[in-house]
Parts: sequence; C-alpha cells; structure tokens
Amino acid sequence: VQLQASGGGLVQPGGSLILSCAASGTIFSITAMGWYRQAPGKQRELVAVILSGGSTNYADSVKGRFTIFRNNTRNTMYLQMHSLKPEDTGVYYCDAELRTRYGGSIENYWGQGTLVTVSS
Repeated sequence: VQLQASGGGLVQPGGSLILSCAASGTIFSITAMGWYRQAPGKQRELVAVILSGGSTNYADSVKGRFTIFRNNTRNTMYLQMHSLKPEDTGVYYCDAELRTRYGGSIENYWGQGTLVTVSS
C-alpha cells in the first residue's frame, strides 16, 4: 500500500490550496483518512480526519477554513484550504487506516508529505 500526497506549494496569505492523497495497492477497505502537518521545530499535529461514513473532525485552528473530503471509489482524499495563514506553513502528511483483506487487522500507512508555505 502506498499513499501519495501532492498539491503543496507557495501561496500568499489569504490564498487557497488543495491537497490530494491517493492510496494505491491492495486495499480492501479504508476506515479513516487524515491530514497531519508539522511546522518547523514543532511536533506533528492533526489537521483533519474523515471516517468511512463521511463524518469529519478538524483542529480548532483550521475550522471554517479547511474542508476534508474523499472520493471513495478512487481511494483519494482531499484537503481544500482557504484563507491560509503563515502559521499554516508546514509539511502536510496524509494518513490512512485500512484493511488489506477481508477480516484483516486495521493497518496504518503514511504518505511522504507535501510542503505548504504561506508567505508574502
């Protein structure tokens, strides 16, 4: 199983960006997918998570600005980011909790990260 994150880049404060994360390989079902970020010198933190049923949860710092959504048929997750702030700068990682076979245990996989820089 591989997770491929993309969409990062340089954006001005107040701008928008959309990240995507595509899961590939032998996947039976995905329980949850999420975005985490790590700013320079800080610990990795949860940004948003979406469960298989579609329910979502966001960090307080991004509520109202970021939207997480999934395309289940393509095993792809997105993070739409609006009103970006310099403090949103960091490496964004995608994460998936999934089963690779029927009745198998839930396994956790990480993508390689994509850099988002919010600066004028």
